[in-house]
Amino acid sequence: MPASSFTHIALVVENLDASVDFYRRYAALRVVHERREDGGGRTVWLSDGRVPFVLVLVAPAVRSFRRAVARTVARYWPVPAHLGVACESRAQVEALCDLARHEGRLRKPPRYAGPVVGYYGMIADPDGYNLEVSHGQEVGLAAREDGR
Repeated sequence: MPASSFTHIALVVENLDASVDFYRRYAALRVVHERREDGGGRTVWLSDGRVPFVLVLVAPAVRSFRRAVARTVARYWPVPAHLGVACESRAQVEALCDLARHEGRLRKPPRYAGPVVGYYGMIADPDGYNLEVSHGQEVGLAAREDGR
């Protein structure tokens, strides 16, 4: 039997505290669970508290060579994969992108891409993962079971 719904996505991060701070500021997520692993690694779950879905950030105790290479490559050739968060307004998208520009994180400035994609910008997190901030995307409406 297939799974009924997504519960989380997990990302391996280099600096857990920097990543938690980033997702608090840019995606309004808060820590709902934190633990230390045997050997010194740490794991944090972040949520917006509105849906039963968490972003899991994992900081292993030992850095891997593979992850270091992937992070370096992502700086020069970013992968189009991303996490997306909805903003309350275009002004909020612009404010987050301005903050990202000031911090050297802005990957794509805000722009309107039609009624399906809406108004969005792309921001790099501390590990080079992409966060899309948007307003007016149809994804929320399309995902609702009742279609309203």
